[in-house]
Amino acid sequence: MPVYDRSSASDVKVIDRWDDGFGWLAHPEEEGKRASHAVKADDGVWVIDPVDAPNIDELLDELGDVTGVAVLCSHHARDAGTVANRYGVPVYVPRWMNRVGERVDAPIEQYDSEFGDSGFEVYRFEPLSLWQEAIAYREADGTLIIPDLLASGPGYTVGSERVGVVLSHRLFPPRATLGDLEPERILFGHGEGVFVDATAALDTALSGARKRFLPALVTQLGTNLRLFIAAMND
Repeated sequence: MPVYDRSSASDVKVIDRWDDGFGWLAHPEEEGKRASHAVKADDGVWVIDPVDAPNIDELLDELGDVTGVAVLCSHHARDAGTVANRYGVPVYVPRWMNRVGERVDAPIEQYDSEFGDSGFEVYRFEPLSLWQEAIAYREADGTLIIPDLLASGPGYTVGSERVGVVLSHRLFPPRATLGDLEPERILFGHGEGVFVDATAALDTALSGARKRFLPALVTQLGTNLRLFIAAMND
């Protein structure tokens, strides 16, 4: 099983469906579980951190007109340019985020705190110079999108956790950034989202991250190293 399957997708698993959006896994069998999303806003449909997959265009068309593609992590260029060019829209990248522009063959639109008129406020998180992350939250409907820092995929959760903090930040979880948010749903860049008692799941992840560090270290270190090496080679 590859960590990240870079070949053209031949299968797709649709996840995270609700009235105003959906997600998908272009390579359901890969260890890294890269998740992509489409979210409806007042200005159209936004495609988030996409990995291209068959039949996705049909689902996007059902949701509405695509107005832009947003990349929320310096390591999530993925197939953003391919999808953007197919729909004739720009790729939106935070002004402070590097690395993405050189990996996307499509027009780039930079922004400060909100991509387009999507209603998503973007919070800057930069744990490393090579890892820059934009956490997007839309208070109007409680949609929270976290590309890498938290997730439900392999290498994140331990025990009964539904949301896990990435191993490198369990000792210092991002309470200042996320602690006051009250999401109705949480979408991740890796793994399926949380749609039931999402705020409680987030609180549990943040409040217990440090005390569950040792079990996470024992069970997740190998997976985290594989994911990190694969991401750095992207």
